[in-house]
Amino acid sequence: MKKKTRRLSVIALLLSAAVFTACSAPVSSNATNTTEAQTTTEERSNSAKVAFNGKEIETFADPIYAQKMKEYNVNGSNFVVVKDGKVLVNKGYGYADKEKKTLVDKNTVFQIASVSKTFTALAALQLVEQGKMDLDHDINTYLGGMKVPNETETPLTLRSMLSYTTGFDYPDKANFVAPEYVDQDIPMKKFMTEHMPTVVRTPGEAYTYDNFAFLLAGYAIENISGIPFYKYMENQVFKPLGMDSTSARFTPELLDRMATHYGPDGKPHPTFGHAPTDGPQGSILSTGEDMAKYLTLFQQQGSVNGKQIISKETTKMMQTYSVFANELLPMTTIGGFEGYRNDLMNGHHVVLKGGNMPGHQSLIVLLPEENTAFYMSYNNDTMMSLDIYEALMDHYFPEKKAPEAPTYLPLPASEAAKYTGTYLNTRFYFLKSNFTYADGNLIMETGTSGTHTLRMINPLLFEDESGNKLAFKKDHNDQIEYFYYTNPNSPDFVSDARKVHTKPAFADVSEESAYKSYIDNLYSLDVISAKSGNNFEPQETMTQGEFMDALILAHGWYGFPHLIEGNKELTKKGIPGFDRNAVITRQVAAVMIQNLKQAKKASEITLKGDTDVWAADAITALVSQGIVDPDTKVNDDGTVDFRSKKPLLRQEASAILDLAFGYYTLPIKH
Repeated sequence: MKKKTRRLSVIALLLSAAVFTACSAPVSSNATNTTEAQTTTEERSNSAKVAFNGKEIETFADPIYAQKMKEYNVNGSNFVVVKDGKVLVNKGYGYADKEKKTLVDKNTVFQIASVSKTFTALAALQLVEQGKMDLDHDINTYLGGMKVPNETETPLTLRSMLSYTTGFDYPDKANFVAPEYVDQDIPMKKFMTEHMPTVVRTPGEAYTYDNFAFLLAGYAIENISGIPFYKYMENQVFKPLGMDSTSARFTPELLDRMATHYGPDGKPHPTFGHAPTDGPQGSILSTGEDMAKYLTLFQQQGSVNGKQIISKETTKMMQTYSVFANELLPMTTIGGFEGYRNDLMNGHHVVLKGGNMPGHQSLIVLLPEENTAFYMSYNNDTMMSLDIYEALMDHYFPEKKAPEAPTYLPLPASEAAKYTGTYLNTRFYFLKSNFTYADGNLIMETGTSGTHTLRMINPLLFEDESGNKLAFKKDHNDQIEYFYYTNPNSPDFVSDARKVHTKPAFADVSEESAYKSYIDNLYSLDVISAKSGNNFEPQETMTQGEFMDALILAHGWYGFPHLIEGNKELTKKGIPGFDRNAVITRQVAAVMIQNLKQAKKASEITLKGDTDVWAADAITALVSQGIVDPDTKVNDDGTVDFRSKKPLLRQEASAILDLAFGYYTLPIKH
């Protein structure tokens, strides 16, 4: 089956990227090949040998870059290939600054964003080697009195942090980026004290892409070493590696050589900085020249220019998977590297790390068994890197043998019950999936990639109709609690999803209530709670502030707390005299939902009764999409009395919020 390349990452679209137009991609006039040493790969499945040297790689890569840069509207990119500790290619394509016609070369500076995590892991592991930290000790030991809240009985350790398995409720509390941070100096300790997440899942149990884990690791490095994080990185990592144009914070010289950042419209935009200023999770700047030295480190067993930066054992550990969704699906190493897009690995041992900042994108790819590595950075934040990665793998490291077609096992209804239910992504709380059983298979419903039929390969491992694997995982109580999905068209692949469990029923919501399923859904998702004791008080009103808070939770972006204030401002748009303490009307609630939902009008709706002009479009859009409480009926002629100026009741709020952001209205299963 031919692999399907994802043209634009769902996550990149959600976080920063959009659709880009075409641009040209001239090759830098001072691009360099540092060696022309001839090497060859193994015998391939087609019995042909593919040459692997600087000239051949450029011959293959140049037209690929030209095509993909045009397709993704990338103005400029660097490209590095290292094998057996030798740099085969280190060159630039296109413009670092299109307006000034400045070409990308090996000395052009890019923000490598989350690729920084691998450097932070390396630094932490240096201190582990020195006996100053331990991978399996409680991390609070290394924080100088700062404490990480933990609701589990298992300590949070450096091992879990460096492998994305902390169990944090808000793993993106460290993900603050904005232009105004470029010129500020925001200390880590102050920032972390104000934005500390809580461990809510057993550490080591579930994979969640985690920015805060690496910020916390960086603070531990700073505290234990006794010097600022950026200075530690400079003295103990960058300088020993000879990376003279790499830094964990901005410097005037590096800013002067930085590639211009471009937005979705193809126009340049400001450089974004981090809060805190030192961002162990993503603030490093570097060049192709320096990153080639970093790649060499892994091919020379931790040594560069005769200097042992890390031990051979640590070098191997950083490239060895320690967390798996299933034995066939590697996920992360104790080193910040990941294994997403298994379908592009062609059966080879590959570890990789991508990085995204507004206007810059990076990717590092290591093939330890081939002693080969690729690296690229470019100046917009599309997912061009995955297309180029796929092309390189298919050309130089194709499948050694065709994968065997799986044999599917029958799934009895009695066995299916342990998988069925509703699951919530542990990073993106707007991603919900529901599993039911039909005709011997699991049926998966999602709000992003649609409905999928899953056939069982073995207990815990399933495959959808396109060949994408889905692995269920057990918790510390040996109960199925998580799943990981490899579908590249679904953003679920960025983290595990956790089963949602029902909560005790409210005493004042009857089984016969048309609102019960909505109320139960939102209660189990922690969007709503009891009003008093175990009573929901379904007929009570809400204030505009109470509804706003519930709306933000239902919308699902509360996993990114720094976005909450912006979303709150957005919800108020177009509402005259917004007042958090005022009782909310139905029309105000409709406008607030539509400000976030942006539902498209699906049919002609005519409003009866009294509705203010500023609310009419929002109400008709929502009603046409079926986002309406059970007591509001649309007549056959398309007319509806929305009771726009009536107070919104708590049960009505539950219904419209669940319909707007729940993707389905099914009772959540145990």
